[in-house]
Amino acid sequence: MVEPITFTIDDQLITAQPGQTIIQAAMDAGLYIPYLCYMPKMEPYGACRMCVVETEMNGRTMVQASCTTPVANDMVVRTKTQDIASLRYDIMDLLMTEHPHGCLTCHRIELCGPQDICLRHVRVTDRCTICPKNERCELKDTVRSMELDLTSPMEYHFRDLPRHVDDPFYDRDYNLCIVCVRCVRVCEEVRFDTALTLTSRSGTALVGTSHGTSLLESGCEFCGACIDVCPTGALVERDYKWEKAETKVKTICANCPVGCQVVMEVNKRNKAIRFLGDLAGEANNGQLCFKGKFASDYPNKQGRYRYPMMRVDGELKRTTWEQAFEAAAEGLRKRSPGEVAVIGSPRGTNEDNYVAGKLARAVLGTNNVDSALNLHPELTEGLLETIGYAAATNSIWELERARCVLVLSGNPTEEQNVLAVPVKKAARNGAKIVVIDARETELTRYADHWLRPRPGTEVTLVGGLIRVVIDEALEDKEFVNDRCDGLQELKQELWDFDLVRVSVITGVPEEQIRLAARAYGASDPAAILYGFDSVPDSERVDLTRAVANLALLTGNIGRDGGGIFPLFSGANTQGANDVGCNPRFLPGYVSVEDSTGRAVIEREWSAKIPSSPGKSSAEIFEAMAAGGIKAAVLMADGLAPDQYGLGDLPAALEKLDFLVVADVFPNELSHHADVIFPAASFAEVSGTFTNLERRVQLLSQGMELRFEERPGWAALAGLAKALGGSGFDYKSASDVFAEIASVVDVYGGLSHERLAGGGVQWPCPTPVGQETSPGTSRLHAAADKRFRPRFTPMSIRESLDVHGKDYPFTLVHGRVLHEPNRPVDVESRDGVNYIKRDEYVQLHADDAADLGIAEGDMVEIRAEPLPGGQTPVFTGYATFTSPHRGLVGITTLFGEVASALQATEEPDGAPGVAGLPLRNVVVNKIAVPEAAGAVIAGS
Repeated sequence: MVEPITFTIDDQLITAQPGQTIIQAAMDAGLYIPYLCYMPKMEPYGACRMCVVETEMNGRTMVQASCTTPVANDMVVRTKTQDIASLRYDIMDLLMTEHPHGCLTCHRIELCGPQDICLRHVRVTDRCTICPKNERCELKDTVRSMELDLTSPMEYHFRDLPRHVDDPFYDRDYNLCIVCVRCVRVCEEVRFDTALTLTSRSGTALVGTSHGTSLLESGCEFCGACIDVCPTGALVERDYKWEKAETKVKTICANCPVGCQVVMEVNKRNKAIRFLGDLAGEANNGQLCFKGKFASDYPNKQGRYRYPMMRVDGELKRTTWEQAFEAAAEGLRKRSPGEVAVIGSPRGTNEDNYVAGKLARAVLGTNNVDSALNLHPELTEGLLETIGYAAATNSIWELERARCVLVLSGNPTEEQNVLAVPVKKAARNGAKIVVIDARETELTRYADHWLRPRPGTEVTLVGGLIRVVIDEALEDKEFVNDRCDGLQELKQELWDFDLVRVSVITGVPEEQIRLAARAYGASDPAAILYGFDSVPDSERVDLTRAVANLALLTGNIGRDGGGIFPLFSGANTQGANDVGCNPRFLPGYVSVEDSTGRAVIEREWSAKIPSSPGKSSAEIFEAMAAGGIKAAVLMADGLAPDQYGLGDLPAALEKLDFLVVADVFPNELSHHADVIFPAASFAEVSGTFTNLERRVQLLSQGMELRFEERPGWAALAGLAKALGGSGFDYKSASDVFAEIASVVDVYGGLSHERLAGGGVQWPCPTPVGQETSPGTSRLHAAADKRFRPRFTPMSIRESLDVHGKDYPFTLVHGRVLHEPNRPVDVESRDGVNYIKRDEYVQLHADDAADLGIAEGDMVEIRAEPLPGGQTPVFTGYATFTSPHRGLVGITTLFGEVASALQATEEPDGAPGVAGLPLRNVVVNKIAVPEAAGAVIAGS
């Protein structure tokens, strides 16, 4: 064990860890040393010198920056000597020469109100009261702590720089910048984006964009990290920029499965005005994405459902909750159990989803229950069969210690954004990155090996990787022999995976397959992130099994920095599956066909549970359209009517005989509802989410409910009681969670009270007679004596024909942050900047010859109409760079997505953000190149 270091700060004995700097040790001890450029979780920089201290070691006295000076045994540190105070004053005087400071140094500052304007001696541009960060400015706090004098020997120089207010989401005013370089450093050191950099103006160092003048040109991912670390008003969110926080509440973002912990600031008018990444958040380490930072304020928007409503004579009219429950119960009673379905919200808490499952099974008598965005249940169900757990095996931030990361058919930099941050850090630290995806995504820029298989051949390609691992003896023999079964059966199947044949089927050269397999197999540890973005339905469960086989074979289950991470959608899909909002599994992954396990839940619920699996969400939506499902309860918060993967959901809902919808806003999903429950948003409820690393986290209510909105669990419990159900007399979300903990063994040691201290990863049982488990960050295959992991036999697949006659090509639409080798123009429309550039369409030379297209010709890509009738159309110049016949590619810039979200008129824009699905398309040469840029219709 490493011995701690002891030293003194201002005669106080301090204990620190080796490697800590003086300022880190001081902060841990609760001591304040002024600073401006230092920031936790970033490398020391030493730019501002505000943190200078006097140190004494071995009889030698020095003045040093406390943010860059490591602690040492018996060091003496003095922070308050006259010389140090004088030096800090001089440093601050220099800073004040280029920062407005009339209010900062005014002797009347404590008497000024927030709206007061000084009319005597301070110019308008020099007033704190006209700065959007007034009263939340670190520079102001630092000046106050130093009691800086009103007068200064230095002359103030106003930079007179233009303000940048046209880019999406936030404003930049470099007249207020003190060049602490925090924003540049967090972008480069933490996010690995380099969208911001130091520039020079007349020999003066300033901060600016790394390319062009707009963030859209420089590869910004609009995560907002630069705003959160800025100590002044130089960078500030545009919406609510003048609002002051009345309260600050820690809660969980509800826009993706990473489960980022945020600090939600609420003003005196009960509006959530800002969302900051919580540095103490174990899932996100203080980081957010563009949706979590800038699209979480939807609870504030106008037009929400405020009261229950029911359809009377064809019109929705306000009613009471009791009447709404009775109307909903009457409509549902008229249908048989097989004709009814309950669909949980992607933003539903564990409590909401548990009550939804209990309502469906114990009251309505159906297993037709699922979370709305659990569109690919095979992502985790295949893991349940192979390693015994239907979840990711490791913690998110272990990925930064991986020596190889394999990303398969997923786009985590956009869909699960913060998950990609440790992957990029691993790459920066020298880890090998292997990407298997026909699309060009942001992680392909970090990839050592980018394999572009024909869509639908991913199972065969992973089989080829496994074959190389075994042929070259890269497997972990000790792990496989001691902990796993079924290897011999797998080896028998692998004879079919001859690399020549695999290469012919997938279109990936043999040498690329070998190099990728070696990169993964020879790295210790190695991790896999996998999704189904380009995988046909028939291949999905086999792909999950193949991924598990590869991880087991190399011993990367239960290893720090290794593991498997399924890339699913929905903020709480993992939690919904855990607590039984799933057509195949009861709470705790008890199969509905398991009579013994089912009996335990039946005793708990005092109800009979149907024994045959129900329909998944995708199957439910299809059955609605076909007339098999006639009545439904839809918890719709977090669903966009045109969301990809849901089909034509509004049309399917229209065909129902009876529909109950719980939602925040009116939209096409609630348009045909017979009963509407006004839903409370994530900012207005207490409850729990379980993120993709199995971390159960507490949502804390930050906004008060203003009207008659109710949390999902309360609305569903009221409906259950109206239907005659028993066991739904919950007083709070905490009561519901206590019941969850009693039936889901991996949640057994959890409660709301415990989670108030921070999230805990399951399994966290409470064995009889023992203390509560601390939770498990890493799932060790075969550590659970009830299950021994087993390899699953694999069979080689020939290439699938996924095209139709009318749309004979597959479009693989990629997206990256920045392409510095291509020119980009930025145009402003209605005060918002948009990217304008020529796009390139990647065609195979043989396909182009068949179509009579020459390189450089303008072509149009027209996709199959979407379920709602929109037709996605792209245009660009032809290039012959597609790796396969039948495959058409185009790569656009992420800035288009940011601008579209900024400009959307939807009150809740995050669910409608466009993804990158594969599309069947037709390609035509167009004669008149009127629109050289890509035009995207639909999502």
